Amino acid sequence: MIDLRLLREDPDRVRASQRARGEDVALVDALLSADERRRSSGVRFDELRAEQKALGKLIPKAAGDEKSELLKKAGQLAADVKAADAERDAAATETQELLQRLGNLVHPDVPVGGEEDFVTLEKHGTIRDFAAEGFEPKDHLALGQILGAIDVERGAKVSGSRFYFLTGVGALLELALVNAAMAQATAAGFTPMLTPALVRPQSMAGTGFLGQAAQDVYHLADDDLYLVGTSEVPLAAYHMDEILDADRLPLRYAGFSPCFRREAGSHGKDTRGIFRVHQFDKVEMFSYVAPEDSQAEHQRLLEWEKQWLTSLELPYRVIDVASADLGASASRKFDCEAWIPTQGKYRELTSTSDCTEFQSRRLSIRVRDGKQVKPLATLNGTLCAVPRTIVAILENHQQADGSVRVPEVLRPYLGGREVLEPVAK
Repeated sequence: MIDLRLLREDPDRVRASQRARGEDVALVDALLSADERRRSSGVRFDELRAEQKALGKLIPKAAGDEKSELLKKAGQLAADVKAADAERDAAATETQELLQRLGNLVHPDVPVGGEEDFVTLEKHGTIRDFAAEGFEPKDHLALGQILGAIDVERGAKVSGSRFYFLTGVGALLELALVNAAMAQATAAGFTPMLTPALVRPQSMAGTGFLGQAAQDVYHLADDDLYLVGTSEVPLAAYHMDEILDADRLPLRYAGFSPCFRREAGSHGKDTRGIFRVHQFDKVEMFSYVAPEDSQAEHQRLLEWEKQWLTSLELPYRVIDVASADLGASASRKFDCEAWIPTQGKYRELTSTSDCTEFQSRRLSIRVRDGKQVKPLATLNGTLCAVPRTIVAILENHQQADGSVRVPEVLRPYLGGREVLEPVAK
């Protein structure tokens, strides 16, 4: 959530942020009104309680008609205090509910607009000319079947659409990717983490995933637990309700977890293969830093993502995501999109978001710097979302006979394999 003091001091900035997100601007004025009622009812409650306490000291000393009058006044004060307390609680509840609906403040450098209004910041690698090489590229599913690596038919039989099995070298390729990604992360100073896949509502809400993203989340109603869509959620909640010493920052974690997404609203999109699925594994980077260091950390996370994609020898571009395409918690987001030959376009492989103090305020995570205790900043960055990375590797490194060249960075994790060979029919 944002700082209420900032809302009071500069409501136009918050309105502009809401407008850029394509969200309801009237929410800002409703929140200002609720906050004013919360503060004024709080003042009235304090005044009435002070008057009640003062009166309580006079009653034992009074007698006769004076005491009767004071007791009558005390009864009225007790009713007034109760009413003021209820009014204060109602206003505080409304303020919190409205505040939870407000997205993070959009960074001023973020391009304004929708999904297609991103700005391309840079491009890396060379897109292969398959026509010049003399063959038509196969898509990842055809290659996966040739290699005995992907089985979506049995995935659908067992679990339904958008599920799959990774088999043979497909399973080994996932393990190689995860181990190589973790090796890069630990070399950069991240602490490896295996995180829970089920979290409590406060963990999911605290990271901002029960607002606009709620329709994409799986909820186990009988247990009131949520399946995470990313290990960002348990990593953000890891230090929930804690005060961290400033000299411990930055704290950097690399979490590996299964991820579950309903993919609501994606009917008809990416239905072939494993690009858009309901369950996948991912290595996620997560950072806790001082607020003044968040923009520099954001650039570091982006550089680690670029290092990873470059090591996989993939052509990719970096985009500055437009304001209406940001998640609720992100102030700014960069995506790295790899070229997918059979689609003839770049597709998202990694994202990194600067969430500033938004999540730490909701999760009550603070930093102690001397005598000052204040919220800190949180950031996240995908290092390796496995299925999409497999898609990009298979399609970009395929050869005419259906085999796939293994990027050098993965070979030590695949028993030295240089090529994934088609299975015997």
